Amino acid sequence: MRAVPGQRLSTLPQLAGADEALKRDIAVVSSVLPFKVNNYVIDELIDWSNVPDDPIFRMTFPHRDMLPSDDFELIAKLKESNAPRAELAAAVNEVRARLNPHPGDQLSSNIPVADDEPFHGLQHKYRETVLVFPAQGQTCHSYCGYCFRWAQFVGISELKQSVDTPDRAHRYLRAHPEASDVLITGGDSMIMSTERLVHYIDPLLGPDLEHIRNIRFGTKALSYWPYRFTTDKDSDDLLRMFERCVKAGRHVAVMAHFSHAQELATDAVRQAIARIQSTGAVVRAQAPIIRFVNDWPEAWSDMWRTMVGMGVVPYYMFVERDTGARGYFEIPLARALEVYQTALRGVSGLERTARGPVMSASPGKVCIDGTATIQGEQVFVCRFLQARDPQRVGVPFFARYDEQATWYDHLQPASFENRPWFATS
Repeated sequence: MRAVPGQRLSTLPQLAGADEALKRDIAVVSSVLPFKVNNYVIDELIDWSNVPDDPIFRMTFPHRDMLPSDDFELIAKLKESNAPRAELAAAVNEVRARLNPHPGDQLSSNIPVADDEPFHGLQHKYRETVLVFPAQGQTCHSYCGYCFRWAQFVGISELKQSVDTPDRAHRYLRAHPEASDVLITGGDSMIMSTERLVHYIDPLLGPDLEHIRNIRFGTKALSYWPYRFTTDKDSDDLLRMFERCVKAGRHVAVMAHFSHAQELATDAVRQAIARIQSTGAVVRAQAPIIRFVNDWPEAWSDMWRTMVGMGVVPYYMFVERDTGARGYFEIPLARALEVYQTALRGVSGLERTARGPVMSASPGKVCIDGTATIQGEQVFVCRFLQARDPQRVGVPFFARYDEQATWYDHLQPASFENRPWFATS
């Protein structure tokens, strides 16, 4: 795999004829937000005849509107005046801090405590599920411009989440028998070598961790580097690891990230999915609804039909999180609901398994199920699919209908709603 970092993207031969404004935009935006695009994405996924409107290009290449205009001009001015490196770095970090680098209280509320100390490198937001961030998995094959974990990749140590050794994670899991699911995440779990992954996974199969029933791998490798499962030097070892987990009675879920049907169209991804499925593992697919890429119903119905035809289970339609380049990619919740419902009507029952639109907010995963008029008031009908407080899960609640709202904290309780659903924790 060959990856091109953000500052060098404008030198690609495919952009040789691009105007200087685009190259300037790439230089400025990639100084603040992380970008990296590999040869598979460049050669197999992007339709260069449709640039800049190609959806994969929109996802993976910088655009000036990914930064607020004042911040863009500040960084551009500093770069073009050859400001001292320290001055530029300080300005860049100030801009990053304004982009809400860790949404949903990830660092303030999701980090568990062990031996009276914060356990950095794990998140335990929901009773059943523990997220593990291996130190060796804190990058990706390519970066998405809308990534809500972009702060992991900008080199600021206090913003990173990583656990240095698998033993520490296993000790925590042994002490928490209420946890049934482990999600190996990052970054991307599949950026790690199989040898490193085995140290995290094989101990989960032992009798002292039999309460761990489900092992999940968060990854966009099927989209950005499917060869991880086919021709990489340790791809066979990876599949054998999946087989060991299944044989030991664990459910293995490869939590894929497909944002557009173009990512499902290559021979490489079809072969990779088939190989994963041959081990007994299940591929589930999720992605946010984002402007310019998949914010119309046919994008989702096409994806869901294609996925099910390949044996992939549609899982979530997320809402773009309130972080990073949200101003560029976000759409109103009302529009997201319209897209979801229209897409759902265009597919069969087997293709309707994706839940959405879902906001992964501080108190939990909030699904907007529809709209209604209650006591003369138009409202969003909502429920928690997951919550810090398990008593909230599955119980409907109501928010005032707002055509402009793009995130959970923009919503207000319906006038007749007196339960504490809108608390942030």
